[in-house]
Amino acid sequence: MAGCKRHTPQQIIRKLCQGDELAASGADIEQIARQLDVSVPTLYNWRKQYGGMKADDAKEFKELKNENALLKKLLAEAELEKATLKEIARGKFLSPTARRNAVTMLQETMGLSQRFACKIVGQPRSTQRKELAKNTPDDPDADLRKWLRDWAKANQRKGFRRAWADLRAPGWVINKKKVQRLWREEGLRVKIRKRAGASTTPITEANALKVVWAIDSQFDSTTDRRKFKIASMVDEHTRHWVFNVVERSIPAEDLVAALEKAFALWGGPPQIPRCDNGPEFISESLRAFCADQVGIGYVPPGQPWKNGYIESFNNRVRDECLNMDDFHSVLEARVVIEGWKEDYYNRHRHSPLVYRTPNEYAAICIHTH
Repeated sequence: MAGCKRHTPQQIIRKLCQGDELAASGADIEQIARQLDVSVPTLYNWRKQYGGMKADDAKEFKELKNENALLKKLLAEAELEKATLKEIARGKFLSPTARRNAVTMLQETMGLSQRFACKIVGQPRSTQRKELAKNTPDDPDADLRKWLRDWAKANQRKGFRRAWADLRAPGWVINKKKVQRLWREEGLRVKIRKRAGASTTPITEANALKVVWAIDSQFDSTTDRRKFKIASMVDEHTRHWVFNVVERSIPAEDLVAALEKAFALWGGPPQIPRCDNGPEFISESLRAFCADQVGIGYVPPGQPWKNGYIESFNNRVRDECLNMDDFHSVLEARVVIEGWKEDYYNRHRHSPLVYRTPNEYAAICIHTH
């Protein structure tokens, strides 16, 4: 009877050859099965699978079978890798931190092993397993990270360049790129809202103090949903806030009164006030007031980028002041905006001014038109 052992293909083919010799000598199927020590059904199955094959053919068949299994495994891994790449999105991971996060995500969402996930992402396993310095008690940048978090909390709409400038002001020597890296690692990045449109050369270049004063207005509302208007004027060279008027409405007469005060406070008018074609700016009252003192430079309709300094300034007022507070009255809005103005004068550092504040730059400015 058949034993419990498993036969190799070579053994099966040899027994089938013995069976053929016994059949040629006149033995029936049961005698052949008994002689080969197998059952009759097993003998039939062997003939069906290996009939007509030689021992070398069996060896080659086994090799093909192993290769087929290997190809199936490789195909499965390729399909898994393909699905994994779709999961982590297309593109290159240029930093070890990005690759580290991708490996962790694949392990958690797809249940991959760390070895396979690192292979797909291109991350060395030693790098993946190394603990980040910021997660260890011996982090050399712990104090700097805390300073950046506190600074970002107090200046929610300012970026790493302003933080770097404030770090250097008291004498802290530090690389700007390091501040940028730590800023990103702490998740403190601020999205910059960019306007569409290409910059063009202004009609007059503000190459000194009191050459070009840019003026524009914007709206906001109090908590009772009533609107109020803010008219601001800025010296384009020093970034000084010449004046701001906050009222429910600003007719041309009020604008003229504000300009008259500004001219007296600054020792005379600028060479050119630059504005758009708003109704208060094209009024006869403003034209008559400026006629004997200064010409008005109007930007073409639909081209606000030609008055880019005041547009940028208004965006900063909106982003850092108006959007950060709820105003219950115009008086409250006026007080809050005036407080932000003082902070802007003394703390906001401009990159065109070599990261100086408007007050610091005005104190050393010697430019003349």
